[in-house]
Amino acid sequence: MGLEEKVRQIIDEEVRPALKMDGGDIELLGVDEDGTVKVRLLGACGACPFSTMTLKMGVEESLKRMVPEVKQVVAI
Repeated sequence: MGLEEKVRQIIDEEVRPALKMDGGDIELLGVDEDGTVKVRLLGACGACPFSTMTLKMGVEESLKRMVPEVKQVVAI
């Protein structure tokens, strides 16, 4: 399984359900060779003043813990 597939699986199984509980969602836009994951926060998460914290403390930390090749997560 490639890096993007691993990231997609974690987002689908771990991250998305947590965001949906708060009325948000996440879209995976791509994974660069350097380990940068590009996402778009949707729904309530897109307009939330805490979206940066959600992105870094929630999404990024989960992905880095479960997929060590991930170096950072950025919102596009």
